[in-house]
Amino acid sequence: MKSVHGSTISALIWSGQMAYGGTHVIVVGNEKGGSGKSTTALHLAVYLLHQGYGVATIDVDSRQQTLTRYIRNRRASVETSGRDIPLPRHVHLPTAWGDSIRENQKVELDIFTRAMDELAGAVDFVIIDTPGFDGNLARLAHGAADSIVTPINDSMIDLDVLARIDPKTGQPLEASPYSRNVQKARAERQARDGGLTDWVLVRNRISNLGSHNASRVQDIVERLAQGLNCRVADGIAERVIFRSLFLAGMTVFDPLDADLLGGAPSMSHVNARQEYRALVSALRLPENTRMSLSA
Repeated sequence: MKSVHGSTISALIWSGQMAYGGTHVIVVGNEKGGSGKSTTALHLAVYLLHQGYGVATIDVDSRQQTLTRYIRNRRASVETSGRDIPLPRHVHLPTAWGDSIRENQKVELDIFTRAMDELAGAVDFVIIDTPGFDGNLARLAHGAADSIVTPINDSMIDLDVLARIDPKTGQPLEASPYSRNVQKARAERQARDGGLTDWVLVRNRISNLGSHNASRVQDIVERLAQGLNCRVADGIAERVIFRSLFLAGMTVFDPLDADLLGGAPSMSHVNARQEYRALVSALRLPENTRMSLSA
């Protein structure tokens, strides 16, 4: 079996599978830390749970484990407050740390395969949170994806994770290693079983104040999407509430009261819900599961 950095290792898992057990796999990926992947992953999961879907989450970031800690905080809120809030089935997959890269990849392939086998057909959606760096588990996740969601912080620096940008013209010059990895995973998926992996870029932490830089970022993101054959969804604004909800394990889709927030819910909370609803709509998720994606 070749290294994952050579020919794909994920083909051993997904050969012949268009929709694995009828379960739609969403991967939230970006090889830059701090882009809001874990916040996005849990908000997508909780929204779908509130719509009546069966949802599982997988954390393949063995270093930070942000999504795992977010869900632990959520479970603690349920236990201490008795809040009636839905919880996804959650799995954390550890990185193998043996001396042999080849053996580590075999171990990680096995744990990833077993996790997906257990969830296939048991839930409607699996949402996978990936680390802010390249790794075998992250590549396996991207190779399994039906939808890839890439949050990008609203700055020129963060666009570098997708492509090298000409500093004068703003023209994309060369795809980044992450973009090449995604394109390779998509091409291998299509060659393997004819399946198409939808890739959606999401501008994240957008300032509420318009600026020349924000307009330039939007223009470059749209150019990148054309070159990378992906789509751009409306972004998520910068909001303090996302940071404050982490410790309670809550999302903007949960019942929020003054005790939890330290004050009455505001229009910012309402707008945040609308933004994530718009993101789910932009993902064009399948509706042939148990329920309809009506907001």
